[in-house]
Order: sequence, then structure tokens, then C-alpha cells
Amino acid sequence: MDQNEQQLQGTVDRIVYQNAENGFTIFIIKAKGDNAITVKGSVPSLNPGELVTLSGLWVMHPKFGKQFEAKKCTALVPTSILGLKKYLGSGLIKGIGPVFAEKLVKQFGESVLEVIENEPHRLSTIPGVGPKRIESIKLAWVEQKEISHIMVFLQDKGISTTYATKIYKRYRNKAIELLLENPYRLAEDIWGIGFKTADTIAQNMGFEPESIKRIRAGLLFVLSYTVSQGHLYAELTDLKDKTLALLELESSDDIQNKLKLALHDLYNTEKIKLLTHDEKHYVALSQFYYSEKGVATKVRKLIESPALKLFDIDAVYQTLRVEVPGEISLNEEQQKGVLTILQNKVTVITGGPGTGKTTLIKKLLSILDEHQIVYKLASPTGRAAKRITESTGKKASTLHRLLEFDVGTMGFTRNEQNALPLDVLIVDEASMIDIFLAHALLKAMPHHARVVFIGDVDQLPSVGAGNFLNDMIASKEVATIRLMQIFRQAQDSMIIINAHRINQGEFPISPLPNTRRDFIYIKEDNPENVPNVLRQIFTKELYKHDINPRDAIVLVPMHRGTVGTQKINYDLQGILNPATTEKQMQHAGTTYKVGDRVMQIKNNYDKFVFNGDVGFIEDIDTQDRIMAVRYPEQRVEYEYTDLDELVLAYAISIHKSQGSEYDAVIIPIFTQHFTLLQRNLIYTAITRAKKLCIFVGQAKAIAMGIKNNKGLARTTFLQQFLTSDLSAR
Repeated sequence: MDQNEQQLQGTVDRIVYQNAENGFTIFIIKAKGDNAITVKGSVPSLNPGELVTLSGLWVMHPKFGKQFEAKKCTALVPTSILGLKKYLGSGLIKGIGPVFAEKLVKQFGESVLEVIENEPHRLSTIPGVGPKRIESIKLAWVEQKEISHIMVFLQDKGISTTYATKIYKRYRNKAIELLLENPYRLAEDIWGIGFKTADTIAQNMGFEPESIKRIRAGLLFVLSYTVSQGHLYAELTDLKDKTLALLELESSDDIQNKLKLALHDLYNTEKIKLLTHDEKHYVALSQFYYSEKGVATKVRKLIESPALKLFDIDAVYQTLRVEVPGEISLNEEQQKGVLTILQNKVTVITGGPGTGKTTLIKKLLSILDEHQIVYKLASPTGRAAKRITESTGKKASTLHRLLEFDVGTMGFTRNEQNALPLDVLIVDEASMIDIFLAHALLKAMPHHARVVFIGDVDQLPSVGAGNFLNDMIASKEVATIRLMQIFRQAQDSMIIINAHRINQGEFPISPLPNTRRDFIYIKEDNPENVPNVLRQIFTKELYKHDINPRDAIVLVPMHRGTVGTQKINYDLQGILNPATTEKQMQHAGTTYKVGDRVMQIKNNYDKFVFNGDVGFIEDIDTQDRIMAVRYPEQRVEYEYTDLDELVLAYAISIHKSQGSEYDAVIIPIFTQHFTLLQRNLIYTAITRAKKLCIFVGQAKAIAMGIKNNKGLARTTFLQQFLTSDLSAR
């Protein structure tokens, strides 16, 4: 211990703030003489009522005065009556809240924890406590003890133990044993724990910086990061260089040899695949290579296998050319689109807003209905499926529901052995489909069936890895129709006019004569003024357009910064849901309240909610620390430890908005976003608006984004797989 460090002991009174990512916590303790002391530092997950022993230094905060900065913290089970009440009432043990904690301590005094552990049947002496609740408390207590054991283990390795619950849920009683064997598995197995955290644990456990296990884990992390950026492959030399930079290792003959050994190990255990193209070597995680290669194989099989004859296509062509009063009529592009679908096994229909993609679908469905053809409508997200249901009057489902995801096997029930019972599948918002979902979908297609992918190829590519729709079109192996003509009824919308201007590299313009005033540009050069602008929009402007603030959203290029989603969500929560209520929950610096709009940020197959799903908080149980969120198709409950899968969603990233539409969309664009500003980003944002689109920001930044049409080219090989015999080894 530093000679200037001091020790302090007291009971945790309350938690003021805790960052789930690094464990940094500000909390109040009651020390001897009942003095309240503010403590800050990276510490284990604490609960009110716990007795803590702290080592650290006294510091003077310029605003909050004297504080204790903890370097080390050891938590002990409380022994005082007051400590026990706070400890049990903190929500630590599921089934025990403040009221029940008071009853427990009143009944059993200082021996209450001993009763819970060794004689839980005695809890039945308290009115209203039955066998079911006793069993729940008993199980929660055992689990909490195991988590505490892991916390102590991790703390001993110098790591914040915020993730202890997740580690316990994943590995259960084998947690410490598995971590001692290979702590790098945390980066692969536990969502939210990155390589850096796993690496710190490993090195504190004695793993050498140049060990093969560390280099192997580094290679896998760089490949996983590459996938998170949308690529399916990493060029071999680049992969090696980035791995050495990550591990902070200098290149040498010995290190290069160890890199080679680590790559061989990953190859021999089938973790990676190697591919050579244009005299360059590429590396992919095996599951991504097999998905992309599988997509190409299945597309070829579908195209080559005979199609079920639906009906006389020539007769359909004649009826398409004749306008019938009261029936849907198509322009030449759309007619060609319908005929192409009926003549080909795999078809792509693409086009911007107002070009009649939905009208084409409706006409296609009426023809299929007339001839009693079995078809299904689907889309990647619940919101997109709901929208196509509303626009066509026909039921559409998400792709996950269509393919019948099974939690038990963590796979889809519909596959090559159990194909979908249909003759035609129509998939809307196909630009959102990543390579994994594309592979699962195509595997479930019967050989005789036709599949139609409909989407706007000029939007951002999928959030998940791959470039499915673009690569299909670029291969020229798949029949493709691009709708270009804007329908007359869409020509009076400045949203649609400006969307097409942006897509052609032109700056958006103010409303023209005889057009709807559905597009507004608010020039604002100071990012600091954005909260005031948003207050005006959400409290006044939206009501002028008869739009409920619940049906409006802010779309932002990035998460951090003055005009990032995190800051704007904080500001908008204060504007739209300011009320303080007992029904709220704090997690990782965010206060969640009933009525807040939230978004799921990872696929959770157990709960059947997926990355980008948006819902509203319907209820919060502060006693059991459970939050209920209402999504369009279901109600989902989250335990406290699941809350890192959620973020506030008054503002979301433009990437996460794909497949969704909102009555009003507000888009702040400033030069601080310059690293992400590109044409398809701004185009995607404006096409999310149904009734009103508002740009807020600097003209320079908007122009910068519209001019940048390069985008980020994804490293994929679907186009080559479709047109050649390229394969990995």
C-alpha cells in the first residue's frame, strides 16, 4: 500500500452513479459517528447495506468538496440491523424488496441471512410468504453467493466485476475453472466483454504477452472486429499488422513465427478459412465463409432447377397492359418487374422512394391470389413487416418468425430438410439482410419456388456483415429491375424530391410551389444549440404538423459527442418524459422510466428480440428489478443484468433506423460527424420520414456528406462465388 494511502470502513448507504463498462462508481458510506462520506473509484458491484473496507486517498473536488478516492474495496456481508435492512432491500435478492426486507429483519434480527441460507422454511412464518416465494428467494441467494465468489476472484485480478453476473450465467459453477484454463474465452463468449478486458485478466493471471494463446485470441478479435465493420474477410498482411498493434508486440522473426503457429492452430481447429484472389490472401471466420459460399451455391441451384409453372404468363402480360377502372395500374417499369418475377426463380426489384415498389407488390399479390398460388410476405424487422402488412392488406412476418427460430437448438426449424411450404416468397427491405440471414433464408427455399428481393440498393448496407443485395445485383447472375420513375402522387412530396436530389449528389431544397411543406431545413452552426432547437421542434413544430412526439425520432450519424445519440437521448428524455417516479431504474449512468422509448442493441434469441427493435417501457418492478418493454409484437421482460442490451431510443443512429419509418424524422448533421458523413447515410435518413423531415445543422456538413459517394467498400466475395469457381482452402 502507498504510504500516503489510508483505510476507511463503513456501510454503503446508497449508490450515486455506476458505469457498467468500467465499474467506476460514486457512492455514499456511513462511517463511524454516522458521518456521510462520498467515495469514488472502480470497485466491485456494491449493494446498500454492505460493510466495505476501503484503501485510498482523500482528495478535494472543486465542486463537491472532500471525497475519498478508493484504490481497493473489499465488501463484507452486513451485521447491523440497519445494514441488513438496506442490504436485503436493495434488490440484491430477487423476491425481496424494501418492504419485505423490513419484515424479515424485524422477524429474525441479525440472524436473518443465516435463516435464508440454512433454514429457508422458516420464512413461511411471515404472512403472505408461500413455498413458491421461498424457493425463489433460496435460489436467488445461492446464485448471489456464487456471483460474489466470482467477483472476489475477478477483483483479485485487478478487474472491475460488473460483468460477474453475465459470467456466472454463462458458465455457472465452472466459471472460475474455465477462466483459469483460458480467460480469453470471455471475449468470445460474453457479450459486452471485449478483448482488452479479457487480456487484462489473462495477464494478471500470469499469461505471457507473447504466448500463442494470446496471439490466437488477438487474431480472432481482429477478425471479429472486421466483421463488426461489415467485412467478411481480412487481408492476411493487414490482419497480422493489426493483431501486433492490438497486442502491442514488436515484429520479429520469433513473433512472426508465433503468428504463423497461431494461424495454423486456428485453421486446423476450423476456426478460420483461407482464400486467395487476385494474388492476395484473405482470412475469414469459418462460419462467415460457409454462409457466403452457401448463399452462392443455393442461388445457383434455385436458378438452375426447374420452376413450378404458375399460369399463362403471356395472358398476364396482356392484362397488365390494359387499365381497368378501380384496379391497380402499373407503368412500363413495374409491368416489366412483375413479368421478370414470374419468369425467373430469383429476382431483385430495387428503386428509391415514390417509384412504386409497394404498388408493384400489391399487383403481384393480386395476380398470385387470382391463380391461388401459395406465397409468403416477409421482412427483416417487425416494423418493416408491419408496414408491408398495412400497405398490402396481406399478413407479413419477420424472417426470424418465418423461418421458425428454435431457442433450444439456437437455429431455424425451416431449412433444407424442412423447406418453407410456398411457391413464391416476397422479401421487402432486402438491403437489410446480412449474409447469415440470407443463407438461412435460401436454405429454407424449396427447389421449385421463386424468391423476390425488394429493396432500395442506394441505402446503407445491412448492419450485419456482408453486402448481399449489392453483390447479387453486381454479379449480373440474378434478374434485376430498377424502378426509376417517380409516381405523380409522390411528386408533390419534398421528402421524396429531396431524397432523389441527395441520391444524385444535389443539395436538398426548400418547398416548391404546389408541394407539401413536409421538408424543413433549420440552419444551425453551433452544435451546443441543438437541445434548444429540439425543444422547439418537439414542443411546438410537431404539433403544427399534427404529429405526436411519440411518432417522431432523431436520427444521428454517431453515438458520442455533443450531437451524438447518447447526449440527445439525455436531453430528449428531460423534454418528453421529465416526471420523476418511483418506477424507474438506473443502469450504467442511464435512468430508465416508464414511458421511455428504448431499443434492443443485440440479437437475443431467448427473448426473441433483435438488434434495432424499438419499444416502450411499460412497467418497472423495482423490488425484483425487472423492466417490461412493449414491442409491436410482444411484451418482453428484462432483468437488471440484461439492461446493457437496451439504450434509450428518442435518438438512434441512422444505421439502426433501417427498415423503420416514422411520421417525423429530425436529422442533426454537423462537421463533427465528418468521419461518417456519406451520401447513402443521409439518403437512408431522409427516406425514414413519412410526413415530415427536418434537417438541423451546418450546410457545409450536409454538402460534405452528399458529395461523398465512396462509402466503405466491404470485403466480400459473393459476386465472385456467383460468377466463378473461387473457393477457400
